[in-house]
Amino acid sequence: METGGGISGGIQASLSGRYAVALFELARDGKSLDAVAESLAALKRALAESSDFKALIVSPIVGRDVATKTVAAVAQSMQLDPLTSNFLGVLAQNRRLAQLPAVIRAYETLLSNHRGEARAEVVSAHPLNADQVSALQKSLRARVGREVAVETKVDPAILGGLVVKIGSQMIDSSIRTRLNTLAHAMKG
Repeated sequence: METGGGISGGIQASLSGRYAVALFELARDGKSLDAVAESLAALKRALAESSDFKALIVSPIVGRDVATKTVAAVAQSMQLDPLTSNFLGVLAQNRRLAQLPAVIRAYETLLSNHRGEARAEVVSAHPLNADQVSALQKSLRARVGREVAVETKVDPAILGGLVVKIGSQMIDSSIRTRLNTLAHAMKG
């Protein structure tokens, strides 16, 4: 069973993509796609919330052995699934921990494609509640003709409205963009 032809071909063009495809195929073969996805989501949250963890993965001065031991401890404390834990160790041994955020994004894309979903990144000025996310998913599903997995981010700089990215399509209804467009039009 292929990982999705054109999608995985494009993903494999990058180093992080090749790691993600390898992880995806191991997870698929081991029937642990969801467990790996949950572990990667936890790592993604940790990267967003912990400056220490983020510093560990991007630091060029952290040695291979220290990085390997540290990520093993992190994996154990976060109760990550065994495949993801081993994968972190491989990244550390190969001095590729800085690739982790890109690997997570590529894995999410592969998983969505495997499930027949589209992925949407949604940026809002304020956090969206469950009802708003559900209504947005319904609207996007009608627009793209298939299920949509929505990832939300908050960026107060957009002031209001939404910025939605699905694949290469972007729908920008943010107040910041509208104000910039208005200001540009007024300059004439």
